[in-house]
Amino acid sequence: MNCPKCKSEHIIKYGKTHYEKPRFKCQDCGRQFVENPTRQPIDAATREMVDKLLLERLALAAIVRITGVSARWLQSYVNQKYKQISQKVEVTQKKIGKLTIQLDEMWSFVGNKQNKKWIWLAIDADTREIVGAYIGNRSRRSARKLWLSIPAVYRQCAICYTDFWEAYSQVLPSKRHKAVGKETGKTSYIERLNNTFRQRIGRLVRKTLSFSKKLKNHIGAIWYFIHHYNASLRA
Repeated sequence: MNCPKCKSEHIIKYGKTHYEKPRFKCQDCGRQFVENPTRQPIDAATREMVDKLLLERLALAAIVRITGVSARWLQSYVNQKYKQISQKVEVTQKKIGKLTIQLDEMWSFVGNKQNKKWIWLAIDADTREIVGAYIGNRSRRSARKLWLSIPAVYRQCAICYTDFWEAYSQVLPSKRHKAVGKETGKTSYIERLNNTFRQRIGRLVRKTLSFSKKLKNHIGAIWYFIHHYNASLRA
């Protein structure tokens, strides 16, 4: 028997695991292991596949079936991944000048449909980049959080098109805010983006069994897709 880490032959018995399997220890590097383990480490290729599948409209159970990983490992992996996701937009640098953004809010929920969580988004009408995002309720406070998430250059000089939700008029600069109806086409890009979110993120489908049970994972999944979406525009 050789140590799986350093290949040393200096191995001793070291008790049993909680599954009653004999455990061994390497006297050279200190690695503890069992003979013929049934659970193998998840390789880099499988992790990469999981990362890609998380960007599609799939439930975690479906990813388990596709990749063969355990549900327990996948949930732990997702929890850790979403915990580390940055909640700040990465946008191509813009110069001060003529800029146009479209803003809108999209309904979602966590746990049950009574626990509503609104996704506030802002998009550059020229580049289609997501330039601002916030997940919260549908209040003026959330509208302000969205506004503050937008890079300073947009807040300084961009024309802002929104629907008639009153929170926008309370937060956005009155001289640059234009509330319009859908028939004008001035918010068509942000409305199309909302459809893209629902098509690509299973948690956002209106009738779904893939809904989020934890707010942190709900927010993490949305931000993970936002970063992927913006990166794909720059590719």
